[in-house]
Amino acid sequence: MSLTIENLRAGYGRRIVLQDVSIPDIRPGAMVGLIGPNASGKSTLFRTLAGLLRPVSGKVRLGGADLAALPRRERARQVAYMPQAFGCNAVLTVFESVLLALKQNAGWRVREGNLARVSETLAALHLTHLAERGIADLSGGQAQMLAVAQTLVRDPRLVLLDEPTSALDLHHQLSVLSSVRTEMARRGTIVMAALHDLNLAAEFCDRLVLIRDGAILADDRPARVLALPEVGRTYRVTTSLETTRRGSLFVDAVL
Repeated sequence: MSLTIENLRAGYGRRIVLQDVSIPDIRPGAMVGLIGPNASGKSTLFRTLAGLLRPVSGKVRLGGADLAALPRRERARQVAYMPQAFGCNAVLTVFESVLLALKQNAGWRVREGNLARVSETLAALHLTHLAERGIADLSGGQAQMLAVAQTLVRDPRLVLLDEPTSALDLHHQLSVLSSVRTEMARRGTIVMAALHDLNLAAEFCDRLVLIRDGAILADDRPARVLALPEVGRTYRVTTSLETTRRGSLFVDAVL
């Protein structure tokens, strides 16, 4: 069930943010990193894909189906969006909050399979030890990981993660992105993740899309995109692409 974005224009009132954005043929199981500076249009693109913004023009097709034509509940089942800011009901435990996310668009009767899915999701993200912890007792990083669990438990076809590692320390950044990549590849789910850390994007993404001022500047494998001079110009720095001893890509940047 591939994702194709065709000539998408969207914004807020008369202010158009996305300028004819096209991203072709994102395959099932792929993890695509959306990179670019603040206010470049990443969150606007995600809000449009999630159905929170109505596009001015263009098409978004998931598995050949026009997302705009799907009923609201069906679109919410197929597309999961985790924004930068999220709210939590502090009365619930971690397990209960993930269960609530699962049942939000699937009826409220809880079945044994629902409980198993919550447990599997927590285990995949290494959160089992927090299952009975109250949300009010979580650290900022733990709350961020909980939001990822709430997103993944619904088993959508498309997952949109807007800065999923922003509140995490280095260990948990690597853990979350590794778990997301592994789980989504196993399920055949498409992941689009907006990431500011170019080295994390290079490490975990199969493909990078560089966006600036609402327009796509590059769309290719990480090694190709990060070697382009447009990356430095976009971030207003001087960049060079290196390879570490273990073969990973590393973006060095100076003002």
